Amino acid sequence: MTLQILPVIMSGGSGTRLWPLSTPAAPKQFHALATDNTMIQETVLRLIGDSFLRPVAICGRGHLDLVTAQLEAIGHPPQEVILEPFGRNTAAVAAMAALSGLALAPEALILMVPADHVIAQPSAFLEAVMAAGETAKTRIVTFGIQPSHPETGFGYIERGAELSPGNYEIARFLEKPDLATATQYVAGGSHVWNAGIFLFSPQVMLEELELHAPEVLAACRTAYETARREGPAVHLDDVIFGQVPSISIDYAVMEHTQRSAVVPCDIGWADVGGFRELWRLADKDNHGNHVKGDAILIEAENCLIRNDGGPIVAIIDMADIMVISTPSGILIAPLSRAQDVKKAAEAAKSFLNLGAKS
Repeated sequence: MTLQILPVIMSGGSGTRLWPLSTPAAPKQFHALATDNTMIQETVLRLIGDSFLRPVAICGRGHLDLVTAQLEAIGHPPQEVILEPFGRNTAAVAAMAALSGLALAPEALILMVPADHVIAQPSAFLEAVMAAGETAKTRIVTFGIQPSHPETGFGYIERGAELSPGNYEIARFLEKPDLATATQYVAGGSHVWNAGIFLFSPQVMLEELELHAPEVLAACRTAYETARREGPAVHLDDVIFGQVPSISIDYAVMEHTQRSAVVPCDIGWADVGGFRELWRLADKDNHGNHVKGDAILIEAENCLIRNDGGPIVAIIDMADIMVISTPSGILIAPLSRAQDVKKAAEAAKSFLNLGAKS
């Protein structure tokens, strides 16, 4: 019997480090960053085939039209879109994914994936998913990324004993380390990056939530069962969903369960969390510049220039900077300060709120 997998697309990120390209109305997963397709479209397109059912999406209430329009545009409309009135972290997402899977395809495994990750080797990813299928019938499998360098911006997973070829017990989860610790992790060979991708049966996830996070499961079950439904849209009630504790699936379940596993994989994975990472992944000219949209570059090196519907951009004798021009705003900063873009996004939000009140 062919393994059946229900893709559940997690589309709740706000992408503030990619402002002004990413905004609350249209976060980064709805933009074409790494390819000609948007990130949510790429996520769905890599999960097509005989083993995969039509996807389910979990997103913010205001993104229903974006999700449905973008997935319909690639010929893969969602069979269900669960609309959160506000975020309640990934334990709630896992509970909703399991409840949806139990209702739509109880015999299928659920592949819970973020909508905003880059996977440059989709065939290798699918191989890893299929290799984890048997383990995922009885355990919650997470996919660990083989580290290419000592990264301090990701959490790590230490693998334990081998369960079957390529499938391991989880020894422990580790928070974002300092550089010295990350260097030790990479040198040791037993640690992988925690990518937040999961494969599980709905029954196993529900049983482990009941055991380790019963308040999350109870509130999510009530919210899902009492939701207002219009076509594929599942409108969760504000008051009922507001009773769900906000906690990650790692803290709620994965750090406590005896039914977990990790599959290390090398799939060309990247979390486009900021413009520096976008510049690193993008195609560049002979001078190290990545340019998209209308722009003029004179004596420029190692720059990221994106014009997404904003005024024309011109730079002269500049290096290692980013210029993002959109109708929502214009950002200019050194690429080395990419992590500080969140501060500009927060300031812009306050500025716009102040303007709305005046």
